[in-house]
Amino acid sequence: MLRKQSKVVDVLQYLCDVIALITMFLCAYWVRDTLLSSFHTGHLVPLRRYLELMVPIVGMWSLVLYYYGLYEAHRAETLRLELKKLLKVAGVGTLISGTLAFTLKLDFTSRLFIVLFGGMALIGLSASRIMVRGITDHIRRQGLSYRNILVIGTGKRVNELIKIVEDHKEWGLRLVGLITDRTHKHSRKLDQYSILDNAAAVRNILENHVVDEVIIAVPQKRLDDFQETFLTCEELGVPVRVAMNLFPCTIAKMGVDYLGGISFLTFSTTPQDELVLACKRVFDIVAALVGLVLLCPLWVLIALMIKLTSSGPVLFGQTRVSLNGRQFRMYKFRSMVEDAEVRQKELLNFNEMDGPVFKLKNDPRVTSIGRLLRKTSLDEFPQLINVLKGEMSIVGPRPPLPAEVDQYQPWQRRRLSMRPGLTCLWQISGRNTIRDFNQWMRLDLQYIDNWSLELDLRIFAKTFLVVLRGRGAG
Repeated sequence: MLRKQSKVVDVLQYLCDVIALITMFLCAYWVRDTLLSSFHTGHLVPLRRYLELMVPIVGMWSLVLYYYGLYEAHRAETLRLELKKLLKVAGVGTLISGTLAFTLKLDFTSRLFIVLFGGMALIGLSASRIMVRGITDHIRRQGLSYRNILVIGTGKRVNELIKIVEDHKEWGLRLVGLITDRTHKHSRKLDQYSILDNAAAVRNILENHVVDEVIIAVPQKRLDDFQETFLTCEELGVPVRVAMNLFPCTIAKMGVDYLGGISFLTFSTTPQDELVLACKRVFDIVAALVGLVLLCPLWVLIALMIKLTSSGPVLFGQTRVSLNGRQFRMYKFRSMVEDAEVRQKELLNFNEMDGPVFKLKNDPRVTSIGRLLRKTSLDEFPQLINVLKGEMSIVGPRPPLPAEVDQYQPWQRRRLSMRPGLTCLWQISGRNTIRDFNQWMRLDLQYIDNWSLELDLRIFAKTFLVVLRGRGAG
């Protein structure tokens, strides 16, 4: 995770560059054939002939961009240096484009067109780079792509680690604090970073703060002192990075990462392939947009029915817990009376679940239209807004209430290590007919441990069948 995120940015940059090259190729043809035809030797041959040249030229320019290091992962170059490289790319690309047209014996190719394309490609590629940088910078300013890391150890290794992270803001890492070892046990600060506590308080820190990763950076001879810390992180579903030493693990998968020349073994219980996770995010966005557009007329009808049958707002918002303890506002169509949360205290003795979750099949707080919405799961659909905002996914463990999380056993907290979703294994395995809370939690952990895009698609498809049958809804 420390370095894989930039692969996603590099893929995005490559796609934007290809789009820019194709666009500028077509623009160069239009300018030469339309605006400059009267000043030159007439019109060009039909566009379909030039399209024969477009594919090899775009492919060749992509190779030149790669050759000049413009797709190297985790580059820390300034925009100015990147634009200087693009000048070289434009010069070399234009020269090779002309040579390519000559080699392929495409005699119809206009030399002015080649020059125009070279200049326009430089403009298009520059705009592409500026745009991608602007997007990534905006996302990070919003705090959406940063990963919060907690570091254990305050010796020379930590000083080096802090410098590397500060020198590479593009990696999207944020140090939330340090846990001191005995080297600096009397100090409460290391540079501008606060020393939170000693290593024995790791569990308390992870349970009460948003921490995405823990890095243990201590001399190898001291790693044995942190076995309990590692097992705590494994139990809570928080990835751990250590300096080349093996710890016993039963769930977490091991991988190797590199950060500024420092090697780490990574133990994580959640998926770590950023490219595959990016595909999951693309699926979420597309599915949410399609759902919002197609269901818009139905949502208007539902809103009218809610307003006509009971007092109160159409949408019900509630604080829920997302990835690694982040809190967000989740939305649903209101299916209960307006003071439902106040009246829940009167019904606690009738709770049909054996854990911290409150479920009651014939809940008297549910309105007449609310029963229909719940049976068809239509009350959940406003959560597509949460999916678009990145707070939820289409498939994932259902988001719990903060009060429920406070009552979790340590092993149950690991379900927070993946973004919550609209549907999950629990949803298609019986939903409210499953009264055993631990069974529900085990289904969520089973999903996390076996996650794949194929599994997401299977759950997504089965959800439609479950909704149509109304099985387990309530």
